Amino acid sequence: MPTPILKPAAALRSAGLLLSIFLLCTSTVFTQSTPEPEREMLLNGLRILYLRQPGNPNVVLRLRIHSGAAFDLANKGGMMALLSDAMFPDPSTRDYVTDELGGRLEVTTTHDAIDVTISGNASGLERMIDLLRGAVLTTQLDAASVTTLRNARVKLLSAKAVTAADVADHAITNRLFGTFPYAHPASGTAESVAKVERADLMLARERFLNADNATLAVIGGVEKPRLMRALRQLLGPWEKSDKTIPSTFRQPNPPDARALALAVPGGGNSEVRIAVRGLARQDTDALAADLLAMIVRERLKAAIPQLTSLAVKHESHLLPGMFLISLSTPNEVATKALAAAQEVTRALSQSGPTPTEVESARSLLTAETGRQFSQPETVAAAWLDVETFKSPRPSVVSTLIRSLSPADVQRVATRLFKDTAAATVVVATYNPAFGDKPAPQGAASPDAKPDPAAPIKKP
Repeated sequence: MPTPILKPAAALRSAGLLLSIFLLCTSTVFTQSTPEPEREMLLNGLRILYLRQPGNPNVVLRLRIHSGAAFDLANKGGMMALLSDAMFPDPSTRDYVTDELGGRLEVTTTHDAIDVTISGNASGLERMIDLLRGAVLTTQLDAASVTTLRNARVKLLSAKAVTAADVADHAITNRLFGTFPYAHPASGTAESVAKVERADLMLARERFLNADNATLAVIGGVEKPRLMRALRQLLGPWEKSDKTIPSTFRQPNPPDARALALAVPGGGNSEVRIAVRGLARQDTDALAADLLAMIVRERLKAAIPQLTSLAVKHESHLLPGMFLISLSTPNEVATKALAAAQEVTRALSQSGPTPTEVESARSLLTAETGRQFSQPETVAAAWLDVETFKSPRPSVVSTLIRSLSPADVQRVATRLFKDTAAATVVVATYNPAFGDKPAPQGAASPDAKPDPAAPIKKP
C-alpha cells in the first residue's frame, strides 16, 4: 500500500501532535521521577530533607548555608568563598572521602548560598555527618590558617589567564549592577581576597554559619531512624543564630545606556555583551524568562551566521539578577551583532514569539530540566532551591513549562526590555605586533581604560 503524502497543513498538525506527545511523555516521566522528600527539623532549627532509595548502596548529603557571596563586605569580594575554604582546609579530607568512602567532597559558593556536597557508601553515613560537624562546629580560623587559605586563593585567582571574554563579563556586571553585590564574582578577585582579614571571617562565621540558617538534603540507601539518630548526636550541638540576616540591599541605579568600548590583546574577535535587570527566582515569570532566553538565542543564531560563540541566559538569584546576551564575533561584525541583538529583544517585546518558537523552546527547556534532575545530587539541589528561593517544586516544573504560552513570553519580554536601560559592552581584540589598537567597529575609543561613559559612535 503506498505511503500517503501529507499536505503542508496536515504535516504541521502531525508534527505538532508528535511534539505534544513527546512533551507529555517527558513531563510524566519527570514528574514520576521526582518524589517529594520527607521534612524534619532538629531542635536547633536545622531543616532536613530526606528521601530513602531502597537498594541504593550510596548516599548523598548536601548541606546548604542560606547566605552566599551577596554578603561579602564592601571591597572584600570572595570573603564568603574564603569562609567555605576554611570548612575543609586539609586536602587529605577530600582524598579520604574518595578513597575510603568511595564518593566525593565538594564545596561551592554562589551569590546566594554555600553548598557542601558529600557522597559515598551508605555504610559510611556517620563518618560523613561527622565531617560536616567538624566543618561547621570547629571551623579553623586561627591566624595561621587564615593566612594560608587567603594566600592559596590569591595565588589561584592570580594564576588564571584573563581572556577578552572575562574582561567583557566583568565589565557588563559592573555596568549593570554598580556597587550591588552581584557586580563582583562570587569567588572574588586576587585584589579583593587579599583585603579579607581574620576578623571578617570570624564575623561571617558568627552571623551565617548557624544551624537555623541551613538545610540538609539526604538521598540514598539509609533508613530514617539511623539518619536522624546520627544527625541529633553529631549536628544537634550546632548552635542557632540570635537573629537572621535578611537579603536586603539597596537596589542599583539604572545603568548608563551608552555602550562601553574596550580593546585588549587577542586574535581579532569582539566580545559583545548586552544585559538588563532580570527577575528573582521566586518570581512567577522566572520560568518564562528562561524560555525567552532560548527563543532569543535561536533568533540570534539565524540573524548572525558569523557568530563564533553565543550564549543567552536568564541568571536569577534570591534578588533580581540579569538577562544576559553574550556574543563573540569577528571585529568587523560587532556593530551588526549589537544591532541584531537589540532588534530581536525589541521585536519580542512588541509582537512576541511565534507559537512554533514557543513549542520548540518548551521542548528544549523540558529536556534540559529533566537532565538537571536525573541524578541524586541535582535532585537534592532542586529541593534546596525550593527552601532557598521558594521556587516551584521539581515535581511541577514540567507542568508549568508546558503551560507557558506566547502571551506569557511576550509579557516577560515587555517587563525586561520595554523602556528599560540596557548595559552594553564591546571588547575588541587586536594583535600587538601590528601596531595601533583598532577600535571595535563603531566604538568611540580603542583604549583599554576609556572613559566609562564613552558612547559607541555610529559608523
